[in-house]
Amino acid sequence: MDLHSLAERMSGRAARYDAAGAFPEEDFDDLREAGLLGLMAPPHLGGAGASFAEYTDVAMRLGSGAGATALIFNMHASVTGALASTPDELVRQFGGTESFFTFRDRVLKAAAEGALYAVAMSEPGIGSRLSQVRTSYERTGSGFRIDGAKTFVSGAGHADAYLVAARDRHSDEPRISYFLVPAGPGVEVRPVWDSLGMRATASHDLHLGVEVGEDALVGGIEGAALVLAQVMPQWLVASYAAVYVGVAQAVLRHGAEHLRERGLHALPMVRARLGRADVQVAAAELVVRKAAALVTDDPGSPETNRWVWRAKLIAGDTAAQVAFSVLEAAGASATRRGHPLERLYRDARCGALQPATSDVCADWLGASALGENPDEARW
Repeated sequence: MDLHSLAERMSGRAARYDAAGAFPEEDFDDLREAGLLGLMAPPHLGGAGASFAEYTDVAMRLGSGAGATALIFNMHASVTGALASTPDELVRQFGGTESFFTFRDRVLKAAAEGALYAVAMSEPGIGSRLSQVRTSYERTGSGFRIDGAKTFVSGAGHADAYLVAARDRHSDEPRISYFLVPAGPGVEVRPVWDSLGMRATASHDLHLGVEVGEDALVGGIEGAALVLAQVMPQWLVASYAAVYVGVAQAVLRHGAEHLRERGLHALPMVRARLGRADVQVAAAELVVRKAAALVTDDPGSPETNRWVWRAKLIAGDTAAQVAFSVLEAAGASATRRGHPLERLYRDARCGALQPATSDVCADWLGASALGENPDEARW
């Protein structure tokens, strides 16, 4: 199944999953069948060995079909992509042991075989600021004990494992580490997700009171999460961008269909709105693809990271602005529940709100333009 056909199938199911606020099971059956859960895994482990630029192509196309499905897929790709693309020498530089590479290959091989991973970072009251994480861990005789609560966990209840950010409870400093925690006893999903948009992401709360083995510590490195977020922010910031460009593209497509059906396309002011929207979406796509190319060719450089933050800012803002303008041009009939533009408007509005939010992105870029340290207190 090619990406165009897959996106079309997802688009045909999106309204049903949105109305029910249900996890898109059929979409993920198709993604598994197409081998896309192994997109970031290297070929020798059964995956496609995709670059960040190639991931961006896929996420954009999936986003144009069903934004919620693409967003869950993005979280999975954030885990597998970060594991697959972090250079071995950087892992060793941060103190990673050889056991990390065994762990990495096991996780990526499982993804290529259909395992789904989710990200559990945000928490009630603090959002996604890593330095403020309250979920804590401590060493035990056989590994680690993790306790805490997470929110906005896309795919919760359907993932095979969760990437959990937690702080060392015995450290006075914000010593934050990542753990890959298997679903099962001690990992409780609380089905509370009932949102404005992206309703089919199943972004429920997660409560943790679980013991894991030594191999659950990602990289075998304690305290590296904050530094990695600053050095290579693409999977925490820019990976969302492609999804929301795809959503904006879907707005243009469905908007044009509605306007022609209603005969509104003959009005100059309506054509002008669609023309401006077309330019905005094209500009956002160019920025996102520029960032993706730089991440692929020169990850972690100051120039690359500036484009990473630009990509998230323009994608989130553009999706919201375009969806509002096209919906207004389409008229009241397009605001009815079940109309594609009504759903896309709600989904698009979420882009600027997801971490890093548009305000955070703009502040980061402003600080950078002023010659200040944009990462100071960012995470």
